[in-house]
Amino acid sequence: MRIHSIEAIPIEMPLGRNFGGSTYTVLKRCTVVTRMRTDEGLVSEVYNGDNREHGREIVRLIHDELAPRVRGRNPFEGERIWDELFALTRGARDPKTLLEAIACVDCALWDLVGKAQGHSVCSLLGGHRSRLPIISIGGYYAEGKTHADIGREIEAYRRAGMAGCKFKVGGLTPEEDAKRVEAARDAGGRDFILAVDANRGWSAEDAVRFAQLVEPLDIRWFEEPCHWYDDVALMARVRQATRIPITAGQSEVTRHGVRRLVEAGAVDLVNFDASEGGGVTEWRRAALLCRTAGVEMAHHEEPQIAQHLIAAVPHGTYVECFADPERDPIWQAMWANRPPIKDGMLEVTRDPGFGLILDAGMIRRYRV
Repeated sequence: MRIHSIEAIPIEMPLGRNFGGSTYTVLKRCTVVTRMRTDEGLVSEVYNGDNREHGREIVRLIHDELAPRVRGRNPFEGERIWDELFALTRGARDPKTLLEAIACVDCALWDLVGKAQGHSVCSLLGGHRSRLPIISIGGYYAEGKTHADIGREIEAYRRAGMAGCKFKVGGLTPEEDAKRVEAARDAGGRDFILAVDANRGWSAEDAVRFAQLVEPLDIRWFEEPCHWYDDVALMARVRQATRIPITAGQSEVTRHGVRRLVEAGAVDLVNFDASEGGGVTEWRRAALLCRTAGVEMAHHEEPQIAQHLIAAVPHGTYVECFADPERDPIWQAMWANRPPIKDGMLEVTRDPGFGLILDAGMIRRYRV
């Protein structure tokens, strides 16, 4: 069996309002659909990324740089193919975007291997669990949003079957954001998982102050608390000053960046994103590194990919999604056969590969 062709399609879906955090805005839901076919008629179709600006460049890289190196190859040579593609980053002007393109190809390869063998990607990676707790990303800032509005938002997540929420902070003062988190905890109750994500919005001093204010609220983790320019050292300081576990990794694009976080004592959990960091192959390497160090694994967004990865390893935690259909219409509609969510748990699909059946009509409508 050989890879015959690769097609990549950029998708852009306008959103009705801004879903930004403390340091960014989100006005479109963008992703890249990758279709890979073999000479025996096997077809992979996956989607990767929440890219907001550069989906077309990812597609160009796949078509012009990666596909010529992958066509004609055996899909079971994934490690060798990955290393050859990664070698292109050494001379790349934008290695981060190139790694996102490599992730699309790598995930399509894993999907093909799973379909060829009749196993899910979760099973190929170890199949540690068949179901996982699932949490929604939420708590977005909006003009005029009150604490009562926050309470109603959290109640909506509970009705949607979510086990918890990763709540946005870092855009206000520590005191103001602590009050917002308290409103979320009051609405969710003590059995509701509540994590917070500052998106690198604070100094170490402000992050420590916030952590001290919310420690009594049983916060599962405090994600990316500090500014980007010295984040590892700053997070290590915050971690030493609070009982709340510290999480980071979504801004890293290789396992080497993850190792840097772990060796610095900056994190208790790593949420490395396979769609940002070269795909399943590199995520698996990062997960092995973290298990050796006693660091738990999460995953930034991407439930269609993350469920297989998190469920495969014994130190996996939660799948993240956007329960609000306005934020992620792809999760809500394009993945036609996604598993049901009940009582805070997601059943990991047992279908071969990633088990995705995508909405062809939506792809035609929103391709760019």
